[in-house]
Amino acid sequence: MCATKRKSYEISKGLVSRAYRLVKANAGAAGVDRETIEQFEKDLENNLYKIWNRMSSGSYFPPPVRAVAIPKKSGGQRILGVPTVADRVAQTVVKLVIEPTLEKVFLPDSYGYRPNKSALDALGVTRKRCWRYDWVLEFDIKGLFDNLPHELLLKALRKHVHERWVLLYIERWLRAPMELEDGTRIERNRGTPQGGVVSPVLSNLFLHYAFDAWMKREYPELPWCRYADDGLVHCRSLEEAEAIKSALHKRLAECGLELHPAKTRIIYCKDGNRKGKYSTTSFDFLGYTFRPRDTKSNEHKRLFVGFNPAVSKTALHTMRQVIRVHNFRRHTQVELAELAETLNPLLRGWMNYYGCYRPSGLHPLYYYVNQTLVAWARRKYKRLRRSKTRATLFIENIYRRNSRLFVHWQQSSVGASV
Repeated sequence: MCATKRKSYEISKGLVSRAYRLVKANAGAAGVDRETIEQFEKDLENNLYKIWNRMSSGSYFPPPVRAVAIPKKSGGQRILGVPTVADRVAQTVVKLVIEPTLEKVFLPDSYGYRPNKSALDALGVTRKRCWRYDWVLEFDIKGLFDNLPHELLLKALRKHVHERWVLLYIERWLRAPMELEDGTRIERNRGTPQGGVVSPVLSNLFLHYAFDAWMKREYPELPWCRYADDGLVHCRSLEEAEAIKSALHKRLAECGLELHPAKTRIIYCKDGNRKGKYSTTSFDFLGYTFRPRDTKSNEHKRLFVGFNPAVSKTALHTMRQVIRVHNFRRHTQVELAELAETLNPLLRGWMNYYGCYRPSGLHPLYYYVNQTLVAWARRKYKRLRRSKTRATLFIENIYRRNSRLFVHWQQSSVGASV
């Protein structure tokens, strides 16, 4: 990037270049200008220089974010605000500056959108706490990204961030309008676009004060876990869980937020030793269902009923839907090895995440994949078209000759379940 005279704000050109590399690695859709990453890269040096130049001089004004509707797992739609490629670079510059500072403030049991923390970390700590505490308050914050009050958020930000240019641009991003597909622009005075690079850090900061620090101050003896707007509080009794639920409702209302009524519940962590009764004895968290399950003791090799996680029915449905959308059974122009190259990364990712606890819960997915391969074989080969039995034997024979072709075939006894 070209050299220029001293700017109002000291922003390193190397920081802008690093931000672009992160944006490119994350890919993503085009914003309101319809410019893709590939198009942006054709004049990369000039484009990065313009971002640096405007940010350094205080003259960077973000364009509107593009409204993109995506389906929710629970039904309905969620609106994402997709920034332009250039704006994602600018937001990443700011994220790189503020994240190390805010990480020192955040508490260990906040897991979402944080470096060196993962959903599996949250699941692991939740699993252990469900063994120690009889009750769980499961809560969800309704429309978190759409409803964050700007003044309270900026107040929290000013407490920890002192770079004037960072505060300037975050305030501009918060007020940038959203542009619908028909060109209509919606002005915003609350919230931060879900889809913005800097939005997860800002929402974590807000909830640090609205929930995390509040829990530490008011209920220091109760463990909790939060992943973005989903959270759990472990309690010792039903009465304690009900009291926390009421107090949390009031606390979030003070902060301009609301508990989701349908997704906020109290659960009894029923197991073989807990003899009490309650209407709700299971909950879903981060794609896993926690409920009473038959479990084998590692030490004594005996069965007992434990309260443990396994992949949820909703997650299994979503995975099958992904395979259905790819329409693998109609990819008859390719050979089975090429089909494996496309399928295996999907399967490997699911197995690494959903197979971490009770991996046998993924067997229905493996069976569905095998049935998809049978359907593919019937479409590809005329001699198999009229007989599912023959097509099944065809896939089973391939499994016996090359059980490493598909990653799920490498699990014991899974490949043969066609």
